[in-house]
Amino acid sequence: MGKFDQAKMLLQVKKIQKELQKQIITIEKGDGAVRVEINGEQKIKKIHIDPDSVDLDDIGELEKWVEEAVKEAIQASQKLAAEKMQPMMGALGNLGL
Repeated sequence: MGKFDQAKMLLQVKKIQKELQKQIITIEKGDGAVRVEINGEQKIKKIHIDPDSVDLDDIGELEKWVEEAVKEAIQASQKLAAEKMQPMMGALGNLGL
């Protein structure tokens, strides 16, 4: 693989990274009580808690929803990144990465 191919590959990876930064995945738990927004780079953009949907006497339930929403958001983000990078993986293997 020549230098030109490597440079082309790097540009492609950077392009995918930019796309992943812009893509927002939203996960809701507790019928919308908790909403987590994450981008394709696994960076959490926002956590929203709807005070009307939360029972303050059961904070454990709220904590569980937040934890589940964050875990699911990260998994969805990783899956999205893997799908976007899939075409590159075979080529990157040729670079020894």
